[in-house]
Amino acid sequence: MIKKIFLVSLFFITISGISFAEEFLLSSPALEPGKNLGIEQVYFGFGCTGKNISPALNWKGAPADTKSFAITVYDPDAPTGSGWWHWIIFNIPAAVNDIKENAGNPSLKLAPKHSIQSITDYGKPGYGGACPPEGDKPHRYIFTLYALDMEKLPLDANASGAMVGFYLNQHALAKATLTALYSR
Repeated sequence: MIKKIFLVSLFFITISGISFAEEFLLSSPALEPGKNLGIEQVYFGFGCTGKNISPALNWKGAPADTKSFAITVYDPDAPTGSGWWHWIIFNIPAAVNDIKENAGNPSLKLAPKHSIQSITDYGKPGYGGACPPEGDKPHRYIFTLYALDMEKLPLDANASGAMVGFYLNQHALAKATLTALYSR
């Protein structure tokens, strides 16, 4: 009996010493998970008439040893055989926990200092909004935030989505996603 009491006491002492990490979460005041993107996030071009504004994004609960962040927006439903990269931004400093609306427009310089926006499948850096083929099923736009174990990826603004993705998956401590939909 004393042995059981000792083991139960030891169990509770051990559990009380564990600190449970906060869940790594990505959110946006402009996006509702599983709901349609607004006209603000839709591309302007290729037959689409949106405003091509990247949404504000916020996050919390990153692992304590995070050295930088990266964000990608990817459409796995694009009829290309390989999906479509809509936004790639990396080398976001670890002290940052949000991205301003329209930070995906490199000319406005709203992205965090020292971050890099690389080439999307539209052929240029910065945010390129949703523009699926007319009449196609709703496409998924997956916003993924990566907490990384390195301060800077050894890449520049000419890096492809595949190359950035390689480094992100090699150095991710945690990922948080937010998926929105769009069709036309």
